Formats: sequence, structure tokens, C-alpha cells
Amino acid sequence: MTSTIIHSARSMPGQSGASGRTTAAVLATLLACLCLFTTPVVAQEREARNKALVLAFYQQLFGDKDVAAIERYVAEGYIQHNPGVPTGRAAIQQLFTKIFAGAPKTKVDIRRVEGDRIVEHWDVVQPVPDRAANDNTMF
Repeated sequence: MTSTIIHSARSMPGQSGASGRTTAAVLATLLACLCLFTTPVVAQEREARNKALVLAFYQQLFGDKDVAAIERYVAEGYIQHNPGVPTGRAAIQQLFTKIFAGAPKTKVDIRRVEGDRIVEHWDVVQPVPDRAANDNTMF
């Protein structure tokens, strides 16, 4: 790709001769460097920000049962693909308000990892009793 960019940018409009070719070559080289070195870094930074956003949202909504997290993290035009839940931010706010309104429940997700892949999943949803028979936390 770099040689194609440099080759196709032999001269700049309005310039001719060695100066135009040199300017075009320098600009083409800079563009090629930006494409080769910046794009993966930008993509990695974007991926890290997206992951942090989703993890913060999950912790606040599911871990802390903070329905206001939906307002902070979910777009108003949120598109839902679960056939049992309507589309839109307001719909999931209503849903989780109802889910969290009853007796407190706790949910634990356990995933088993082999190598660099998740290979198995368990989950437990259990009511949190008003009084426990011991002083230990559930999880």
C-alpha cells in the first residue's frame, strides 16, 4: 500500500518538477506512516474505552442495581434484539426498575477459561434473605 501511495502521488497540483515530487513523496510517506502505525493504536484505544464503558455499565446496573446507569450509558435510540424486551432506553429502564423493585436478588456469573477463550458458563440467581444464619456474605 505504501509504494502505491507514493507512486501515485508523484506531483502536487500547482507544483511541478523536483519540488512537487518531493512534497508529494513526503506527504505520501507521512500518510502511509499514519495508516500503518496510528490506526492500530487508535483502534486499541477505542476498544479499551469501549470495554471500560461496558464494564462500568454492567457493574453499576447489575452489580449495584443502579437503574440510573441506563441513562448515563445507554443511547435514547437503543436497539434491543432480545424478542422479549421492547426497543429503546425507556423500555429497559422500566424493565430493570421492575426487576430490581422486588425482593433483593443477587446474581453470580462464573466463566471457565481455557487458554485465551471462555469455554463454559454458570449463573446463579438467588434471593437475598432479610436475615442470614451466619455473618458471611453470600458471595
